[in-house]
Amino acid sequence: MFDPKKILDDFLGSSIPGTGTSVRDTAGKATQMAKDNPLAAGALAAVLLGTGTGRDIAGGALKLGGLAAVAGLAYKAYQNYQSGNAPAETAKAGEPDLLPPPDDSSFHPATAPQGEHEFALVLVRAMIAAARADGHVDEAERARIAEKLSLSGMNSDTQEFLATELNAPVNVDALVAAAATDAQKVELYTASRLAIEAKTRAERGYLDLLAGRLKLPDNLIDHIEATVANVKTPAPQA
Repeated sequence: MFDPKKILDDFLGSSIPGTGTSVRDTAGKATQMAKDNPLAAGALAAVLLGTGTGRDIAGGALKLGGLAAVAGLAYKAYQNYQSGNAPAETAKAGEPDLLPPPDDSSFHPATAPQGEHEFALVLVRAMIAAARADGHVDEAERARIAEKLSLSGMNSDTQEFLATELNAPVNVDALVAAAATDAQKVELYTASRLAIEAKTRAERGYLDLLAGRLKLPDNLIDHIEATVANVKTPAPQA
């Protein structure tokens, strides 16, 4: 069996599969290593989502683990949005470490009506869908990814799940329907934004489409963008 929460941790760089270390530990070498030998870099995101995602997650976000980090960022963005302040005023470097949402918040992973593992699976699918928005995962790339996964040390169930997701058509409607609460809609967009830098027209278009389907207000999207940007720093160039 595979663990969606573990996959989400790997996506966000909380841990590198099979090494017990984090992306932060190899930040200075991650980009070039991923280009030369993705398995040496070890980051699942570098294998599945491309080297552009292999970047440092700053502050406490890296310490929380994938599901709690997404929930914490989404909660923080939502609180900032509710405060009525401009996004630029609430997403500033040097703020306290990111904290998980309060236990009684609808953003807390334990409150997920479908269960933590099931919602973690939704977020993994959302991140893969976002990463595929620029069309870089073509037939040849899928074959390369399958080969890398077979050598990665992951169990066969995890490999099969990831390979299936990469081959399945992106279904935005299914992703949106899987977000059972308003808080989960914010988390789903937050995870998608964490997966990509939205530098291409296709990536930006995908995020705009997702925001529209989730019916998230423009100002809330601005807060999510600012909050995510505040914890992501480009991986150093080799």
